[in-house]
Amino acid sequence: MEITENLGLNWQEISQINDPSSQSTIPDNFFAYDTSWVGRDKLVEQLSQKMRNSCRLLLILGLTGIGKTALAERLAVELQDLIQGDWKNKLLRANFDYDEKATDFASIAAGWLEGLGEQISPAEKKPELLLNRLVKRLQDNRFLVLIDSMEKLLTENDNGSWGGFSDEYWEKFFLRLLSAESCQSSLIVTSQDLPVSLHSNASRYNNFYHHHILYGLEQPEQEALFDAEGLYISEESEDRPILLRLGKAYKGHPLVLRVIIGEINGDPFNGNVPAYWNDVRSNIEKVEKDLAEAEKGQIIGEDKWELHKLTRQVRYKVNKERLKAIFNRLETQVPDAYILICAASVYRIPVQEEGWLMQLSALVKRIEKQVCSKERQEQALEELLNRFLAEESVDRKNNRVLGQHNLVRSVTLERHNNLIKKLQSEVDSA
Repeated sequence: MEITENLGLNWQEISQINDPSSQSTIPDNFFAYDTSWVGRDKLVEQLSQKMRNSCRLLLILGLTGIGKTALAERLAVELQDLIQGDWKNKLLRANFDYDEKATDFASIAAGWLEGLGEQISPAEKKPELLLNRLVKRLQDNRFLVLIDSMEKLLTENDNGSWGGFSDEYWEKFFLRLLSAESCQSSLIVTSQDLPVSLHSNASRYNNFYHHHILYGLEQPEQEALFDAEGLYISEESEDRPILLRLGKAYKGHPLVLRVIIGEINGDPFNGNVPAYWNDVRSNIEKVEKDLAEAEKGQIIGEDKWELHKLTRQVRYKVNKERLKAIFNRLETQVPDAYILICAASVYRIPVQEEGWLMQLSALVKRIEKQVCSKERQEQALEELLNRFLAEESVDRKNNRVLGQHNLVRSVTLERHNNLIKKLQSEVDSA
């Protein structure tokens, strides 16, 4: 209870959420928000208030595994009183996290409408007709629409950048709802990538559109998560320093912390935190040492981090299932951005933008034997920012700087080494 008070949490509300009798308020198809939810209370309050006021489209953005879907589902539960009647039956959902799922607007719109009991003949299953029909239904009735993994709907724009829709009717759908004189429904969308075209057009409707970039859990929230999962994190606990070091190394990344907690509580550790620490400490201490050196001025290093491969479960659930797909997609879609993030992995801490671009220019010159134009450099960086693989912040001297999440840098260090080996092999075989 002490932790929840420090977080500004309402213990009674948390007790109700953890009470099995209250789980009937959570729809069966909610897979991310569960009884282990902790923290983000102020954010939930702020975002739900926007939805209660005039916001029709909320876009939640951020790195994979950072908790976007869980937040969207948490908001849906928070906003259930806005939906009249049986709110579970007034939830429309589409999750594009799986490649085999249809992503065209017509298929999804038809499925939603038919799920609401509407009869749609084959002749009526045309995108324009379905668009008009769905928009009117959402305008005139209260529904909550949840869309996950919007990045799977995006494609390359005419100018070579990414962030447009592969199916134009998706953008038409969102903009029609934003531009309507009235709309009773609300939409919550999650995405790893910024839908650049939609964001640009939707920004004209500031009262109806809001986007939020999500980051990891703060230390008090990390403590609450450990506590909720049965790990001893009190001030007197000998496990506390270990758990805090794990949380700090991953910058509060919710997915990784949940995987780690599952491993600690499972076989063979069965809740034995020191035993788990003995198994992983060398990798965590390596990261801590490198970051400490960076604070003293050694900001560049060809480090060998293993944060994305810390244990078997982290390798599988975080790296194989999530991170590999992101970086493979980046390498295929925007090669320059892929080269840039690999090149920038030499920086242990955030540095000014010029440092990143200098690394890209040097690597392109090495690969292509030509100068990398300023326009090309800036477009590559823009792509990384739009995919939240480069993090912006302000340093102690009030300079804007760019860095990589520790988990991302762990991946890019490995990818950078592989890229250099590939280049060297090409040179040797030439």
